[in-house]
Amino acid sequence: MSGSLPEGWSVDRLDLDRDLPGILAIDRESFVSPWGAETYEWEARHSDVARVFVLRPPEGPPVAYCAAWLVFDELHINNMAVAPAWRRRGLGAALLEQVLARTSREGARRATLEVRASNLAARGLYERFGFRTVAVRRGYYTNPVEDALILWREAENGP
Repeated sequence: MSGSLPEGWSVDRLDLDRDLPGILAIDRESFVSPWGAETYEWEARHSDVARVFVLRPPEGPPVAYCAAWLVFDELHINNMAVAPAWRRRGLGAALLEQVLARTSREGARRATLEVRASNLAARGLYERFGFRTVAVRRGYYTNPVEDALILWREAENGP
């Protein structure tokens, strides 16, 4: 289940000036409907529940990120992506492990997310971390139209 961070890498909270260009590039490469800069800026400046974590190599821009909300004792993962050039190296697992541990220390006891039914790589990652499909949102995604699977992770001592 675990993914350890490579030597010298870090998971940090979003620094808008430093990280936003890299996150937007990852979004453009990963999603058909990426968030815009204004969404990240609003979340970072105005939301008490928003948490955006970035995975950084020793030098250069972030190579992965996770945008989530911590609402009372529930972590809602909104977006998580690894830059295509960095996929299949365990970095998504390392990031997710850090996000779950950090938000657990902030009080999260459950975690939820939605994922495209066809996204087998992401589903496999989440399942390794104990997420289970509990419902389906029919036709939730567009371009192409596709169902979203709603996953939950329950944990006695944190998500």
